[in-house]
Amino acid sequence: MRVHIIGVGLIGGSFGLDIRNAYSDVTLVGIDKNHENQKRALELELVDEVAEIEDVATSDIVIIAVPVDVSLNVVKRVLDLVKDDAIVIDTGSTKGKLCEAIATHEKRRNFLAAHPIAGTEFSGPDAAIANLFRNKTNIICEVEKTTFKLQEKALDLFQKLGMRICYMDAKSHDRHIAYVSHLSHISSFMLGKTVLEKEKNERNIFDLAGSGFASTVRLAKSSPAMWTPIFEQNKENVVEILNEYILNLVNFKNLLEDDNFEEVYQEMETTNHIKAILNGIN
Repeated sequence: MRVHIIGVGLIGGSFGLDIRNAYSDVTLVGIDKNHENQKRALELELVDEVAEIEDVATSDIVIIAVPVDVSLNVVKRVLDLVKDDAIVIDTGSTKGKLCEAIATHEKRRNFLAAHPIAGTEFSGPDAAIANLFRNKTNIICEVEKTTFKLQEKALDLFQKLGMRICYMDAKSHDRHIAYVSHLSHISSFMLGKTVLEKEKNERNIFDLAGSGFASTVRLAKSSPAMWTPIFEQNKENVVEILNEYILNLVNFKNLLEDDNFEEVYQEMETTNHIKAILNGIN
């Protein structure tokens, strides 16, 4: 089996590590516009060889792990090139615009829109992690538009990598992901920005910041090159949830200014329910 991975960073590289462990007879081919990334992916044995995009014509499975603005053109190009029994899997964080862009492509049946909910704040081939996807949710959108035989090939891969599967339409995906992922990144970036602007002494940030700050601002270390296109493609949903978030922040500030600490307590106590949800739903 030949598997081509386009974008050999955190997600693509982690796919390479896990696919190598899951299949006994597989050749992993890395494609990346950054040739240093290709070289590093070879050194780390994330892939067996590197190639240009035209080589996907020999592929059985193509995994696309590039920024969402780049994927709009890359997916079309790959679908133009692949053979009829190859499955093309996109892994990006937005799905609406991509699914619209390829809706009428003659090989739409070869495409599976997927979003593994896995990752870290790091990027590049050195960020790749074995077992990154184990027990993680993988959202699949518009599954009915993918040929059933190719669905089976993709699902076999996801099962071997230990993923949990969730099905959703593309618009619902983008809306819900704005709530639980995209807003988190904006909050982290803006918290980091606020502290950098207010606390001019970087030594104080380093010395005084506790684990709470570190965990909350962790996502601010994420790649702007990846996240700016995500916010652009999901602008409508992101703005909607940002408005709600800002209202809650303003309300909390008003409670503090009014010395209404009983209500402050109630707000936090009510929100503690998130702990039960994240601990698991039966």
